[in-house]
Amino acid sequence: MLRRLQRWLFGQTDDPVVTEEQWQRVEAGLPFFSYLPADARPRLRALALEFLDQKTFHGAHELVLTDDMLLNIALQACLPIYSTGLEAYRDWVGVVIYAGDFVISREEMDEDGVVHAYDAPVLGEAWPDGPVIVSWQPNERTDGLNVVIHEFAHKLDMCNGQADGFPPLPPDMHRTDWARIFTAAYEDFCHRVDHDLPHAIDAYAAENPAEFFAVMSEAFFETPRKLRAAYPAAYAQLKRLYGLDPAAGANRRPGGDSKLTET
Repeated sequence: MLRRLQRWLFGQTDDPVVTEEQWQRVEAGLPFFSYLPADARPRLRALALEFLDQKTFHGAHELVLTDDMLLNIALQACLPIYSTGLEAYRDWVGVVIYAGDFVISREEMDEDGVVHAYDAPVLGEAWPDGPVIVSWQPNERTDGLNVVIHEFAHKLDMCNGQADGFPPLPPDMHRTDWARIFTAAYEDFCHRVDHDLPHAIDAYAAENPAEFFAVMSEAFFETPRKLRAAYPAAYAQLKRLYGLDPAAGANRRPGGDSKLTET
């Protein structure tokens, strides 16, 4: 079936390759999709197919890619650009998928100016003007953590330069509002992490403003009610940026994101 999908994407066949049953099967593997309004599904599906048409995919270390894997990743990748469209992803083409985490060589300079080289195990990586690298761990996901959304949020953030937690905003949003609200939220979050206080999202968000934005984006889709309760103003900014309101859908769904206690 993967070959059929590739042939369809390259215009070699007019046969429909993604059935309604397959869409529903893939979306059922993404429980947070149930928070999205029904009228969002057609646009997301269309964006996902366009995304698959524009990007090239590579399974690292001979990982065999299936149609369901490609659709799963494409649907999630299109969540951050649901409102803006695929123009935000125009400057790169590659998506590399690993089975599990992988290792990236890094260098870091200490306070004395000495450069230390080391290998860091990671779940994903987004490079400016380069590929997005993600791990495929469908059976090991943790509520509130989503490596695909995280890395593609970085890609959106990089549309106006290096990732810094300040993505391009639509015309009806104001840069000063974004800066004020996210700076306050980031400072509060770092204070909570530093003082071992309860916090609503993964502690990795305290690394820097870029990681804060990416982790907030994960939580926006995965655990929206928890994020809205902790940082309502930042949630409202993300709601305007992404053109979606997952917390409203979570409220309508029995249980919602209740597995995680709001703080």
